[in-house]
Amino acid sequence: MKAVRIYEYGGVDVMRMEEAKPVLPGRGEALVRVEAAGVSFGDIYHRRGLYAFELPSTLGHEGAGIVEAVGPDVREVKTGDKVAWTCVWGSYAAHLVAPAERLVIIPEGVEVRDAAAVMTHGLTAHALAHSICSIGAGDVCLVHAAAGGTGRLLCQMLKLLGAKVIGTVSNDFKAQVARAAGADEVIIYTKNDFAKEIVRLTAGKGARVVFDSVGKDTIEKSMQCLAPRGHLVLYGQSSGAPPSIHPDALREKSLSVTRPVLPHYIASREELLFRAGEVFHWLASGAVRLRIDATYPLEKAAAAHTLLECRKSAGKILLLP
Repeated sequence: MKAVRIYEYGGVDVMRMEEAKPVLPGRGEALVRVEAAGVSFGDIYHRRGLYAFELPSTLGHEGAGIVEAVGPDVREVKTGDKVAWTCVWGSYAAHLVAPAERLVIIPEGVEVRDAAAVMTHGLTAHALAHSICSIGAGDVCLVHAAAGGTGRLLCQMLKLLGAKVIGTVSNDFKAQVARAAGADEVIIYTKNDFAKEIVRLTAGKGARVVFDSVGKDTIEKSMQCLAPRGHLVLYGQSSGAPPSIHPDALREKSLSVTRPVLPHYIASREELLFRAGEVFHWLASGAVRLRIDATYPLEKAAAAHTLLECRKSAGKILLLP
C-alpha cells in the first residue's frame, strides 16, 4: 500500500513515498480504497509541525473513495459505498482505515473527485457562513484569498445568504475567479491597499465581517476594515501565525475576534452529515460550483504542496493514488 509519510517536520523534502503494510479495519472502522485525496493548508501545517502528531505520520486528512471492508459493529457504511471524509488523518495513501462514523456517503449527482475536493473547504465555508455570526441580506463581508479553495466556496455561500461580498486576491486572473464565484467587488491587494479600498467601497462604514485565512500579513488591516460591532474571523494563517491581540484593541469599535477550526463544527455525526448534506445538495444542483485547479499522482505530493504554498493555485488540488 502506497503512502506519503514524514519522519520529521520541515519542508517538502521531508515527505517520503513508502510501501506500508495493509491494515484491516477494527471495530467501528472501515477500509477505504482512496480514489482522491484533497490537499489543503492543514496538510502543510501538519508537515511543518504546527499540528503535533506522533512521528512517523502519514499526511493528508480529506478525500473520497470506495469502502472495501468493514469491521465489527459498523452500521454507517457498507462494502461498495462511495464515501468522503475530512479531518481523518492518513489520507495521502492508496488505502485508509477510518472510523466509520466519520465517513459520509456520496449522494447521486456528485462525482467522487468533487466530493474529495469539497469536504474540507466546503464544510469549512459552510461553518463560517452559517455558524459564526448571523449574516443576512446586505451585510458587507470581506473575504481574503477569495480565489482560494475555501474563499471561493465561501463567496458563493455568502451570496446565497444575500450578503455583499468583497474579495481580496493577488492578481488579475484570481480576480476573475473571485468574480465568477460571486464577489461583488474584488481588490487586488498587490496593486491597492485593501483597507483603504474597503473605506471607499463602503462609504466609510466598514465591513460587518472579515474572513481572514492569511493571518500574519493581514490581521492588523483586517481589524481596520471592520465596522463598529464587526467580527474578525481568523480561520487560517497561510502567511504565518498572527500576533496576539490585546483586548483593548477591540474596545474602540466593540469588535469581536474568533479563531474557528472545522473539527469543532463537525464534532458530532449529526452535524457532519448536516453540513455535508447541504454542501452536496448545492453542488449537485449547481448552486455552488467547484474549481479543481490541479491533480497530481500520489508520488508528486511534494509538487502539490509547493503549488499551494506559492499561492499560485486558484482552486482545489487533488492527489490521485
